[in-house]
Amino acid sequence: MLDAICLFVAGALRATLPATEFTVGWNHSVEKTRWEERYRIEGTALRLVEARIRGSGAGMEPAPDATLMHGWWTWRPRDTTLATLRLTLSPYTRDYDICWHARCESLQRIVNASDVVDLRACSRGDHPRATRRNR
Repeated sequence: MLDAICLFVAGALRATLPATEFTVGWNHSVEKTRWEERYRIEGTALRLVEARIRGSGAGMEPAPDATLMHGWWTWRPRDTTLATLRLTLSPYTRDYDICWHARCESLQRIVNASDVVDLRACSRGDHPRATRRNR
């Protein structure tokens, strides 16, 4: 059973998050607007189950079926499943935030690197030394 999110840098496992659901958040590099995507493990893949954005502009338009709730345009993307979610860290933009179980940390802090990070569904038992625990 896949019950964790494994984070890899250059093919090497850097961390395991003990969660089957997580959110990736970032600020758009031009608009400085917050964007968040929530993923859930389904089978062996990561499914994008919700996207939300605090505004629009510069290629950040909400989906046509988005609804405005508490200042966020929110929608459920259709059929977006990924074997790997690839995030690229850059010295020119703010870091990604990764949130799970009501806890958030910067991606750089989790993986201790400034590079491309691949997130994949995995089994917590397969990688016990890389596990990050809730405090």
